[in-house]
Amino acid sequence: MLSKSIQDALNNQIKIEAESSQIYLAMACWAEVKGLEGVANFMYAQSDEEREHMLKLVKFVNERGGHAKISQLKAPNVTFKSFKEMFEKLFEHEVFVSQSINELVHISLQEKDYATHNFLQWYVAEQIEEEAVARTILDKINMIGDDKGGLYLFDRDIENLTVTTAATNTPE
Repeated sequence: MLSKSIQDALNNQIKIEAESSQIYLAMACWAEVKGLEGVANFMYAQSDEEREHMLKLVKFVNERGGHAKISQLKAPNVTFKSFKEMFEKLFEHEVFVSQSINELVHISLQEKDYATHNFLQWYVAEQIEEEAVARTILDKINMIGDDKGGLYLFDRDIENLTVTTAATNTPE
């Protein structure tokens, strides 16, 4: 059974994950309108992934005897000065999500809710990967600078971007 404070914290994370999905959907729309098909497809996939993260939390709360709350969301930013600014916002948002997950882990340990703590470890590893992907993308964008040919190649290649992190690179 979830304590009220853990249920409230998990419900807040459900809202954050739902807003993340909306943020990436708005980014996908912006990129698509700008002709950045690869970036748009990458963002559509990110949006879907964030919704899956939200649903995983919803199911966990409900399965543990709580009640997942679906709440009103903040409208995401829908315009950006550049695709670089858009990816900077993506990185900032992933850092925010990581901080939120870390706070959830902290609460679960304070309350000795080891089932929730164990469940949240997947999110901790996922956030390491999400931040690494965002950092890698920003590094590539900084390499490109204002080169239109580089932007073209980046847009084409981003759909196939893979980043191996310490969290995902487990020895066999």
